[in-house]
Amino acid sequence: MPKLCIFIGLTVFSSIGWWLGSKVGFMTGFLLSSLGSMVGVYVGWRINRDYFE
Repeated sequence: MPKLCIFIGLTVFSSIGWWLGSKVGFMTGFLLSSLGSMVGVYVGWRINRDYFE
């Protein structure tokens, strides 16, 4: 279950970062997508730890 929560969080936050950043430019989209991926991993891990353990 932790891997699924992390994967979903990573996918959602990375997509949001790409969507927001690509309005400015390609490199900004890439950087915000990377930042969103890191945030998504953390959020997915916290959701799993707080609600499923």
